[in-house]
Amino acid sequence: MSCTKDKPGMTAEEALEKLENGNKKYMEAVTAYGDISPQIRKNTYEHGQHPFAVIVTCSDSRVIPESIFSAGIGELFVIRIAGNVIDDHQLGSIEYAVEHLGCPLVVVMGHTYCGAIDAAIHHDPSGYIKYITDEIRLAIGEETDNLKACCLNVEHSIHRIESNLDIRRMEKEKGLKVMGAVYHIEDGRVEFQK
Repeated sequence: MSCTKDKPGMTAEEALEKLENGNKKYMEAVTAYGDISPQIRKNTYEHGQHPFAVIVTCSDSRVIPESIFSAGIGELFVIRIAGNVIDDHQLGSIEYAVEHLGCPLVVVMGHTYCGAIDAAIHHDPSGYIKYITDEIRLAIGEETDNLKACCLNVEHSIHRIESNLDIRRMEKEKGLKVMGAVYHIEDGRVEFQK
């Protein structure tokens, strides 16, 4: 089902429930759910996109938000960057999705066994990768447990969003909710940090 067909303008709570239900389907699925039909492509072409949530997550090829949440074309506004770190480009994308597309929910989703987290904890990368690991190190401090570091990194990204965007106004005017989550690669489960 598409957000454009079934429920444009949903609340953050309704969007979260839809993500949770989609993740339950995914955990039991053998094939992918989500409407990718010619009809939905035509509908989103003619009527635009109406995603019900923004998902900021890692670029890891094992983390596929549309599959994880059983979502189809036009349902999620996905922003992917290694280590799900936040800079001005991600902030601009989030602002666009909330202000112009009406997304009521922003989820920063880290994941278990993250290579960027591991690199920040155990290695000293050079080149452009260092920008990512430096941001993660800022978030995790001296933490060496991968899962705890993942959660700290998600919290840091949420803080960057909340301190750089006019979240209070967006919450009041648009009912926006910003929250964290961890995707467990080992079993497909998403744990929301409510």
